[in-house]
Amino acid sequence: MRQQLKIAGWIAIGALTGALTTVSLQTVARANMAPLPLEELQQLAAVFNMVKSDYVEPVDEKKLISDAITGMVASLDPHSQYYDKKSFKEFREGTTGRFVGVGIEITQEEGLIKIVSPIEGSPAFRAGMKSGDLITRIDDTAVKGLSLNEAVKRMRGEPGTKVMLTIFRKDENRTFPVNIVREEIKTQSVKGKVLESGYAWIRLSQFQDRSVDDFIKKLEEIHKQEPKLKGLVLDLRNDPGGLLDAAVAVSAMFLPENIAVVSTNGQLAESKFVYKASPEFYRRNSGNDPVAKLHQNTKGIYRTVPLVVLVNEGSASASEIVAGALQDHKRATIMGSQTFGKGSVQTVRQLGPDTALKITTARYYTPNGRSIQAKGIVPDVLLDDTAEGSPFAILRMREADLDKHLESGQGKDAKDAAKEKEKEKAREEALKRLEEESKKPNSERRPPEFGSDKDFQLQQAINRLKGQPVLASKTQSERPAAEKKDK
Repeated sequence: MRQQLKIAGWIAIGALTGALTTVSLQTVARANMAPLPLEELQQLAAVFNMVKSDYVEPVDEKKLISDAITGMVASLDPHSQYYDKKSFKEFREGTTGRFVGVGIEITQEEGLIKIVSPIEGSPAFRAGMKSGDLITRIDDTAVKGLSLNEAVKRMRGEPGTKVMLTIFRKDENRTFPVNIVREEIKTQSVKGKVLESGYAWIRLSQFQDRSVDDFIKKLEEIHKQEPKLKGLVLDLRNDPGGLLDAAVAVSAMFLPENIAVVSTNGQLAESKFVYKASPEFYRRNSGNDPVAKLHQNTKGIYRTVPLVVLVNEGSASASEIVAGALQDHKRATIMGSQTFGKGSVQTVRQLGPDTALKITTARYYTPNGRSIQAKGIVPDVLLDDTAEGSPFAILRMREADLDKHLESGQGKDAKDAAKEKEKEKAREEALKRLEEESKKPNSERRPPEFGSDKDFQLQQAINRLKGQPVLASKTQSERPAAEKKDK
C-alpha cells in the first residue's frame, strides 16, 4: 500500500488553500450584460423544481442554488470558485496573515494531530506546547478518526473563547490537558539573516497584506548588520503566491523605477494592463512610498547587489511574477526547479455582503511576453534538492497536471509518448522509495530546514554569488506544458 503524503496547515486557518490567488475586489455590477440562453435556463429551472418536488426527502432550496453555482464555476478551471458566507470569510482572512486560533503548525500522523511547531508568541507557545506533542482530544471529542480539516474546525473559534486540548507527550510518557484561549494569530511570512560576512538570505513564504512591510523591515535589518553586502539570496521556494500588489512591490525593491514587472491579458478591457515598478501600482493609500523609503534607508543597495532567486515546483503565482520579472530584466540568477505554472489572474467580485465569485479573468505574462500559465519559470541554473538528487520531484504537482487547467495561450508542446512512459516509471520508483523513507524515524527523514547549514540549494546559491563552482542538476530538464485534461 502506498504511503500517503502527510499534509500540514495552520490551526488558525486550516490547511493553507487559496494562497495561489492574486485578486482585486470588485463589485458584480455590470453595465452591459450578455444575452441569456433562455432555453437552457428554462431547463435549469425545470430541474430545480423536479428536485424540489420529487426528491426522496425535502431539500434546502438555498443550498441547491449554492451547489449549482459552485458546480458551474468549478467546471471552468482549478482556481475559479464560488464563496459562500463561511468560505468567503476564510478567504479574506487568508490574505491578511491574521487568523483566529491557538497558533500551531500541525500535521496528521497515524490518525492523531501532531504539532510540528507552535507559532512564536501564540497562545499555544505561551502554554508550553512543544514540537512532537500529539493532540488526542479536542474538548470532549477524540481526535482519532477525525480528518485534519475536521480537527482544525473544532480548534477554530471566536477570539476570547476557550478550547481544551488533551496532549500526549511521548518523551515524558504522560497525557495532560491544556486550556487555551483563542486569539488572533499573526503569521510571519518573512525570515532572513546574514549567513556569513557579505552574504545574506531572505525568505518570503507568502505574499500577504503585511508581507511588504515585513520584507522591507527585514532588508533594513540585514543592511544595518551587513552594510557592505556582496550578495543576497531571495528564497521563494514553496511560496504559493498571494497578492499582486505585494509581488509588484517586492519586484520594485530590486528593479529600476518604472520598469515593467508583469502584464495581464484577457477578455475585459481592464484585464489588458502592464504593472510597473512604480508606487501607483503597489501603494494602497496616499501615504509614503515604502519602497522609496527602503532605498533611502539602505542607500539603494538592493537595486544593485548581486542577487540569486531560489524557486521550486511549489513556487506559484506571485512568486513566479517576481522570478519572471527579475529573470527577464537580467537582474537576478534564478536557481532551483521549474516553478508551478500558476499564471492566471483571479478577480473576486462580491455578489452580496457575505458571498463572492472568484473567477479567472486574465493570464500573466513576464516583461518579455512569456506566458507563465501551465509553463512556469524555468531557472537559469537547475538544482537538485540535495547533493544526491531529487528523488521525489516527479511526484510534485504542477499547474499543467491539474484537470481543466487553463492553457498557456501560446500554443501546445507536442507530447512525447516515450517521455511519458519514462515519467510514469520514475513516478513508480519514487513512490517505492517514499515507502522506504516512511519507515525511517522522523529525525532521519525530515528534510533540511530552508535557510539551515544543511540546505543544499542555498549553499549552491551562495557559491554562485561568490563565483565558485555550482553543483547543477544533471538530470532535470524543462517540463513542457501538458495538454489540457478534461474529465
